[in-house]
Amino acid sequence: MPITTSPSFVDLLRAQVRNEFTASHQYVAIAIWFDDHDLPRLAADFYRQAVEERNHAMMFVRYLLDRDLEVGISGVDDVVSGFSTPEEPIALALEQEKQVTAQVEALFRAARAEDDVLGEQFMMWFLKEQVEEVASMNSLLTIAKRAGTDWFQIEEHLARESVAEGADSTAPPAAGGAL
Repeated sequence: MPITTSPSFVDLLRAQVRNEFTASHQYVAIAIWFDDHDLPRLAADFYRQAVEERNHAMMFVRYLLDRDLEVGISGVDDVVSGFSTPEEPIALALEQEKQVTAQVEALFRAARAEDDVLGEQFMMWFLKEQVEEVASMNSLLTIAKRAGTDWFQIEEHLARESVAEGADSTAPPAAGGAL
C-alpha cells in the first residue's frame, strides 16, 4: 500500500499565496457588484478587504523570501461576480473566510508536524486574524438577512458601526510593504 504524505508546510505556504490572491480578486468582484448597485459603504468595505487579502498574500511572500525559500506566483482561481441580492456576496465572503481559516489551520498543523517553530510562530497571527474575519463577515451577513429587501439598512449599519482600523503592529511584514 503506497504511503501518502501530506503537503509540506512550504508547499502549503506557496499554495496560500495563490489562495490569498484569489480571495483578493473575489473581494474586488464583490466590491464592484456593490459599487454597481449604488451601495458605496459595502463597496468600500469590500475594496478594503480586497487590499487586506492582497497584503496577506504578500506577507506569505515576504516570509518565504526571508526564509530563503523559492517563491512562485501563479494565476488565481475563477471568482463569482453575479449576484441577485447583497446577502449572496456576503454569504460567499463568509464561506471564503471559513475556507481560509481551514487553510490557515492546515498550515499551522503542518508547521507543528514538521517541528518548524518559526513557521508556527508566523502562523499565529493569521489564526487570530481569521477569528476576526469570520466573526466580522458573520455579523455582516446577519445584518443583511435582517435588512431583507431594504438594502440601505446595511449601508446605514456600516455608517453607524464602522470604525477606522489602524495598522496592526503585530502583523507580519508584507513584501513590498502593505498597501
